[in-house]
Amino acid sequence: QVQLVESGGELVQAGGSLRLSCAASGRTLSSYVMGWFRQVSGTEREFVATISSRGGNIVYADSVKGRFTISRDNAKNTVYLQMNSLKPEDTAVYYCAARLGFSVSNYSGNYDYWGQGTQVTVSS
Repeated sequence: QVQLVESGGELVQAGGSLRLSCAASGRTLSSYVMGWFRQVSGTEREFVATISSRGGNIVYADSVKGRFTISRDNAKNTVYLQMNSLKPEDTAVYYCAARLGFSVSNYSGNYDYWGQGTQVTVSS
């Protein structure tokens, strides 16, 4: 079992930055692909970014490419999402997820463990 806890979400003005963290316990994250997803109430969960177990393969959604950066520190069992140039449309609950294996994925159904989410609100 892997327990994931996100933090760092808050209210920020458009154009601002936030860094989300996802801390894991229960298992070392070095064997897991990690992903960030987001969800607005009443809509489908949306892929944001994913990173392979050692960080060598990273994929972003087109909507965040060039603005968001996913990274990981396996020694700290933590994954990060640096979000810059935030827009009101980035407002959502952000979830981190873990997938046992080597292949990155933008499909939420491929992930085995999820955190509880952290709210990001971007005001215009």
